[in-house]
This record gives sequence, structure tokens and C-alpha cells, in this order.
Amino acid sequence: MILTVENLSVDFATGGGLLHAVRDVSFTLDAGEVVGIVGESGSGKSVTAQSILRIIPANGRIAAGDIRFRDRSVLALDGEELRRFRGREVAMIFQEPGRSFDPIYSIGKSLAETIRAHQPDLGEDEIRERSIRLLEEVHVTNPERRLENFPHQFSGGLLQRIMIAHALASDPTVLIADEPTTALDVTIQAGIVDLLLELRRRRNVAILFITHNLALISSFADRLVVMYGGLVMEEGRTVDVLRSPRHPYTAGLLASLVPFGAHHSQQSLFILSGAPPNPMAPEPGCPFAPRCPLAKPGCREAIPEIRTDGGSRVRCIVEGPK
Repeated sequence: MILTVENLSVDFATGGGLLHAVRDVSFTLDAGEVVGIVGESGSGKSVTAQSILRIIPANGRIAAGDIRFRDRSVLALDGEELRRFRGREVAMIFQEPGRSFDPIYSIGKSLAETIRAHQPDLGEDEIRERSIRLLEEVHVTNPERRLENFPHQFSGGLLQRIMIAHALASDPTVLIADEPTTALDVTIQAGIVDLLLELRRRRNVAILFITHNLALISSFADRLVVMYGGLVMEEGRTVDVLRSPRHPYTAGLLASLVPFGAHHSQQSLFILSGAPPNPMAPEPGCPFAPRCPLAKPGCREAIPEIRTDGGSRVRCIVEGPK
């Protein structure tokens, strides 16, 4: 495996106490593989991704577990080793690209800065040539001219393509895409996904794709990791999770998807009752138990251990498809 997350727990110190954002999360990512991390807002998806690059906010800390890239512990890296790891080995595509660019930097200047950070020996002409090739690779037309443009002169979809070009600048092995299609319309979303899959085929890059859009990720991920309340609820091959969900939360997410062409007069929208758990005061048992239609008394006593059920890993004491 190229990337392994083992029993990761991340806490944040707040004025109201300790916030448990991620709890005992484990999963793997192999070369050229696409793994989707799905769940509601606040489930711990983005914090998990930020922990891999060790860019969580200053009030956060990795309380337990390990993150391994190939045979190295990412938590043991420091100084120049950590700087090389970020971007050269693992790169991140952030959500809402409009907030990720400096408005006073042209696209060419921002790309040059990214390239120079990892390849300081390149000359200005070489950097410009590489910048043009990167924009061509992500299908930005007229790249020579667009290098002179500023972020406000691009649409959200084009800015996201340029963000992907930044991520590719140092030829990483792993791309972490954190909600890369947020605030984009359906057509543009499809274009971004097609681009990522094209890069996967051409570069054999592994992709960790974080989203709350189960319908989107289900169409191209090899495996799915379903998170809730900072925990992994279910993990398995996409086809297995979709056909036979083993956790009631996964089943609820799938039931809430609206088929194309459905009309409200003919089909009622399924809604998960209740609210997500409070990370400041997590449930003593399964965090989904208060909302779960299959909950048993034992569900509230302790957090269930991860077990194998039907080819998937599931954190639930109720066996069988849901």
C-alpha cells in the first residue's frame, strides 16, 4: 500500500472543551486507486485529509494513531523532509478554489512559485514552459495568454482546473481532492471528475476523493469509506457498498438519493431523522444509535468494533444487509 492511515484520532482544543473530530480511523490507498471518503458535514472527512499532510489548525493535535507513506511514518517527518513530502509525494486539491488563490498574483506567478518551491534549480524559461504544459494537461485553452490573467478573470470550473495544475506541479504520487466539486454545477462537476480520472490513467496517480455527494463518488471510486461522528462506519469495494450496505447509516445515505426523473408527487424524499452527534460530547456507544432504526440496547453501551461482514468492514453489531 502506498498510504496507510492507522487508528487515527484528532482532537481540537476549544473554549468549550476538547472536540473529538476524528476517532480511530483506519484505511489504505494503493497506487493508482481511487478511494472515496463520504459522509455528512462534520463527520471528520476533511480533518482526516488535513492530518495526512499535517496541516490541521494550530489548536488541533493528532492524539493517537499513525499515517504511513510507503515505509515512512508521516508523523516522524520534520523540516525539509516534511516540506518535500507536501506536494512532491502527496498534493491536495482544496474546495472553493476562489478562496485559494492570492488575488494580486497572476496565474503564471502563482504557478511559478509552486514549481520553484520544489524545483529551485529551474530557470525562468523552464518554469514558464512547465507552467504552460501543466495548463494544457488540465485542458485550459490558450495557456500562454491565460498565464497573465488573474484569478477573478476565471470561472469556478477553470479555477479548479488551475488548482489541479498546481497540485500536479511536483508530480505527486497521491492526490487528495477535498470536495473539489463544491459550488460547481453538474456539468462542470462531471468535467472535473473526468479530468481526475484521465490523470489517474496517464500518471497512475492515486486519488483520495472527499465528498458528501455519494451519487457522484459512487460512479468512479474503487472503494468507499463511510464516516460518521469522526468514525469509519463502513469500508469496502464500491460495488459491494452500493449493492448491499452493511451499516444502517450507509443504507440511509443511499435511500436519500433521488433517482433522475423522480417527481415529488410520486416519490417521497427519504430523510434521516435526528441530528449529527455533538463532537464535544460524543455518545458513549455508536454515534448513529440515536438516529438508527435498527438500534439495540447494546448499541448505546460501547462503540462497536470494526468487523468484516459480506466483504466490507463495518462498525455495527447488527449483522447482514441493511
